[in-house]
Amino acid sequence: MKKLHILGILVIALAIGVIFVSLKNTSTYADFTEAIANPDKEFHVVGKLDKKQPLVYDPKVNADEFLFTLIDNKGISKQVVLHKSKPQDFEKSEQIVLIGKMHGAEFHANDILMKCPSKYNEGAAQVSQK
Repeated sequence: MKKLHILGILVIALAIGVIFVSLKNTSTYADFTEAIANPDKEFHVVGKLDKKQPLVYDPKVNADEFLFTLIDNKGISKQVVLHKSKPQDFEKSEQIVLIGKMHGAEFHANDILMKCPSKYNEGAAQVSQK
């Protein structure tokens, strides 16, 4: 075999390995029920902030820990431990996506995505009313 053929085979094998590793680390969208059933697997849990429950964030004690309660799309409420600082305008969020795993009765999130009300939606509503 020529050196070029061997190099091509190595590149293909490396690409296949990268694909398998990336497929293994993908997480899926779920609710708290599925996350509880599979505590070792990472999930994206979609829900809304339970504004009746307290938000706990004390940067003097631990700047990378924020506790709050989330209600998933099926209505199940769970305590969430976000291992990051409290996001700006968190209370204004319409929808929250948490990325993490269940640990006992709490969902431990490593990352968060928030859908906040858009200032552009307000402008569109005003234009359509005229």
